[in-house]
Amino acid sequence: MNIRNIKLASLLILTFLIQPAESAFSKGNSLSCEIVPAIFQGFLSQHYLPPKNESELEGRIISQYIDSLDPLKSTFLKSDIDTITAASVGMLQKLGTDCSIIDLPKTILIKRIEENLEFVKSVVNDSQFKFEENTEILLDSKQRKWPKTLEEAKEFRRKYIQFQIANYIASDLKIDKAKKQLVHRYELQVKRYKEIKVDEIYSLFVDAFANSLDAHSGFLGRDALEDFQISMQLSLEGIGASLTWDDGYTTVDSLIPGGAAERSNEVQPKDKIIAVGQGDKEMEMMIDVPLKDVVRHIRGKKGTTVKLSILRESSEGTIRKIVSLKRDKVSLEDEAARLVMTKVKRGDKEINVGIIDLPSFYGDLSKKTRSCSEDMKRMIAKAKDQKAEVLVLDLSKNGGGLLNEAVKIAGLFIKTGGVVATQSRNEKLEILRDEDDEVQWNGPLVVLTSRLSASASEIVSGALKDYHRAVIVGANHTFGKGTVQAVLNLPSDLGALKVTTGMFFIPGGHSTQYEGVKADVELPGIFSTKDIGEASLTYPLPAQKVSPFVSAAANDDVKPEWKPVESSWVKKLKSASEARVSKSAEFKKIKEELIEIEKKKGVINLAQSLKKQKEETDKDKKSEKKLGNGGKRKNDEEYLKLPEIKETIEIAGDYFKIT
Repeated sequence: MNIRNIKLASLLILTFLIQPAESAFSKGNSLSCEIVPAIFQGFLSQHYLPPKNESELEGRIISQYIDSLDPLKSTFLKSDIDTITAASVGMLQKLGTDCSIIDLPKTILIKRIEENLEFVKSVVNDSQFKFEENTEILLDSKQRKWPKTLEEAKEFRRKYIQFQIANYIASDLKIDKAKKQLVHRYELQVKRYKEIKVDEIYSLFVDAFANSLDAHSGFLGRDALEDFQISMQLSLEGIGASLTWDDGYTTVDSLIPGGAAERSNEVQPKDKIIAVGQGDKEMEMMIDVPLKDVVRHIRGKKGTTVKLSILRESSEGTIRKIVSLKRDKVSLEDEAARLVMTKVKRGDKEINVGIIDLPSFYGDLSKKTRSCSEDMKRMIAKAKDQKAEVLVLDLSKNGGGLLNEAVKIAGLFIKTGGVVATQSRNEKLEILRDEDDEVQWNGPLVVLTSRLSASASEIVSGALKDYHRAVIVGANHTFGKGTVQAVLNLPSDLGALKVTTGMFFIPGGHSTQYEGVKADVELPGIFSTKDIGEASLTYPLPAQKVSPFVSAAANDDVKPEWKPVESSWVKKLKSASEARVSKSAEFKKIKEELIEIEKKKGVINLAQSLKKQKEETDKDKKSEKKLGNGGKRKNDEEYLKLPEIKETIEIAGDYFKIT
């Protein structure tokens, strides 16, 4: 489940005591070699589907550990990787008494970054050095191999220096100052790794172990756990974005509805944050900087300004732009569901369509604040009053939320029946049912989805599809996150384990894991790229099946009875949609952009990137002048809003991606 905030949380917080290592834990509150095996055993004992092959597991662990130390593949040589890999054979049997495998990569890394520092000094201090804006560099480490020789590594480093200088120039620094800043950055990197604490390096290794189990398990050290707790307490002001760390970049994972980032219309999921600045101060480069440090640069008090320099893949190459955001709290009204009425012409007839945009499955288990299911009931009633003939439920930007709210919302469209089942490690299947026999809407229903629709969104869309209650329209499939995580606290203030403990299943017996919910009618979308979805993550768990639990009572005695969606209808709708899409200039452009993005994936042309940034900056200035009101964009649509909401919740603006 997506734990965007405490109102949307579905994780179970437990106290986790590992009896065999109790004496080791009691010796202090720092990670040590003798504690590591006990923590590993804790993960394995709780994980839903742990790997059974020890050799494969060792390979995964060391690969994840190396990637965490050198995510851009810009420092280690192929010979270093071979040395570390050879030393890792049999390490699981040695850990506890011999943890040299944890220290070896760090020792080699420090040697290499010291070499990098000297190389960078020799390049930028050369009187012949100049900024070469026509440089092209492949930054996507998934498409590159470790350099075989020192010369090959230096060739990449030369291009990377040009890229880094371009980032400084984009932040309005003169070339001489940019060179000094770059050298200073490498000096700080050497200093940081030399001074890295034992606890921190052990945390990286334990996290690598967790990451090797599946894409959503992880280790939360003290700092990470503190950030997790802050996000759960809704006590932090920020820009309203969920951030993750990928290949050395802090990347926007999702935008929180109503947050500063979403309201700006300038930030998108998958944007890479390469620099951060406070107000009018100079921007600091954030490439290869740990996520926790980037997050702390972005966080701040309400009303203060933070500048982000971002990279974005587009059909025209990599766009570089600087966005200024005012930190703020998020009003519940901004996050709440909304209804808009529109008319669609079909032949000589106009059809009244009600569109409900549900950005998250919000609510409160204590029932002290509003819930999305109750809001949905009111909006459906409003749509009926407005003579709606068709209802569209928009989940295309909904990353999840409270599981019980998802069950209730699915229940608004069926009488009774199983909506979702969870299965834990012991294979016990627990079915959550809609017990309310009222049907709020029995007319035609369409559910909009995208690759961003995840978790609870997949549960609702999957259930309505399995009950033949709705036509699913959108990306070829949803995100594909169908697993459950629990956070298990370690004793002695050592942090916590975030471990995958179960899997979700929709009524037809399929899990939403990996494959997501497939659309009946596909539409091209800007987020339909290979790097968005469970399948793009490292070591995703495979999809599974259980026996179907579709309820025959879903449509019993519904007056008037809704007609189940038939395959012949879907076939006809799909054909008609494809014909319309083929004639649409807008959809054609989206398709072309997706093709171009894949072609240019990871390759950055510095001149083109800087040109695009200037164009974006000029466009933003013109837009601000034209719009007035500080450049804030007005919403063109007139929403039929619910009664004014006076309460405001504070939500974690920026945090580690915890799903």
